[in-house]
Amino acid sequence: MDLTLTGDQELIQDTAREVLAARRGSADARAVADDPAGYSTGLWKEMVELGWTGLAFPESHGGVGLGFLELCLLVEELGRAGTPSPFLSTVVCCGMPVARFGTERQKAEWLGAVVRGRVMSHARAAPGGRWGAAGSDVAAAAGGDGFTLDGTALFVPYAHVAEDLLVVAQAGGAEELTALLVAAASPGIAVEPLEVVGADRLCRVRFDGVTVPADRVLGEPGAGQAVADAIDAYGAAATCAELVGGAQGVLDMTVEYAGQRQQFGRPIGAFQAVQHHCADMAVDVLGSRLVAYEAIWRLSAGLDATMEVSAAKAWVSEACQRVCALGHQVHGAIGFTAEHDLRFFYQHATASALAFGDGDFHTERVARRLGL
Repeated sequence: MDLTLTGDQELIQDTAREVLAARRGSADARAVADDPAGYSTGLWKEMVELGWTGLAFPESHGGVGLGFLELCLLVEELGRAGTPSPFLSTVVCCGMPVARFGTERQKAEWLGAVVRGRVMSHARAAPGGRWGAAGSDVAAAAGGDGFTLDGTALFVPYAHVAEDLLVVAQAGGAEELTALLVAAASPGIAVEPLEVVGADRLCRVRFDGVTVPADRVLGEPGAGQAVADAIDAYGAAATCAELVGGAQGVLDMTVEYAGQRQQFGRPIGAFQAVQHHCADMAVDVLGSRLVAYEAIWRLSAGLDATMEVSAAKAWVSEACQRVCALGHQVHGAIGFTAEHDLRFFYQHATASALAFGDGDFHTERVARRLGL
C-alpha cells in the first residue's frame, strides 16, 4: 500500500480544507448547536455544488467517478474542521451500498438524487442498539407487491431531515435480513430526536405498518446481511477517517496554544512535559492515519478488509480519545469551558468511538478472526 496522495487527491483535500476553514464560524459544531437541522444547510448546498456528494459515483449518474478513498479524504477534513454534516450517513452509508448492490434503475434514481443533494440515512441491523447481535428490531413482512415494516430503529443519524431511509429489516429468522429503500415521508413513520453526546443528530425511528414496494428492495430479499455488512464496513472505515481528522484538529490547536500561552515568562511549549504530550499526540495521529487508510485503501480496491477495518476502528477509537485527553491537559482549565472548541472535539470523539462498534467490540472481532 502506497499512502502517497496523487495530485488529484491532494487537490481534493486542499480544497476541502480551504472551504471548511472559511466556513468554520458558520458551519462548525458551535455554530449549528441550536439549529434544528443540526448542520449548515448552506454549506451542504455548497458541498453539492462542488461535487463532493458525487465524488465516488459514476459519471453516468452525475458523479465524478472517483472512489471510496477520495470520499474519506473529505470526511477526514470534515472531522478536522469539526463540521457536523449528514455526508457520512448519506454518501458513505447509503450511497456506497446502493452503488454496490442496486439495480440500474435504483442507481439512476438514488445515486442521482444523492449527487443532487438528497439527504439519506440508514437504520442499521443492531437489535437494542447493540453491535454484534443478530437480526434487527425492524420486522419486514412480505405481502402483496412488497413488504410491511414494523418496529423501532435506534441511533438513526439525521433521520429528522432525511428524505429516504436505507432500512435493514428482519424478514424471518435472525439471519434473514432484507434491505429496503424507504421514503421517509411514508405513512406510519415517526421520528424522535435523541439526546446524545456528539454533535451529529441521532434519532429513534418507529415503523408502524409502513408499506414498501418490492422494487425498493436493495439486493435480494432475505440476503440483506451483505448490505448490512457493507454499511458497517464503509461506515466504520469512514468514521476512522473522521476521527483522524478530529485528532489532527486537536493537535493543531494544542500546538498553537502551547506556543502562545505564557507561564513563568515563556511559552508553555518550551517545557519538556508539554513537548512530550504534543509528541505523544502526534504519534497517535500518525499511527491512526496509517491504520485507517490501510482499511480504507483495501475497501476502495475491492479487497477483503474485515480484519483491517476492525483493527483500525479498535485502535483509532481509543487513540483519538487519548489525543483529546492530552489536548485538555495542555490547555488546562480553558479547554473545559463552554467558550472553547476543544470540548466539541472531545464529545464527538467519544460518540464516534462508539459508532459502528467500540474498541472492545472490534478487538474481540480481530481476536476471533485470528482464532484466539
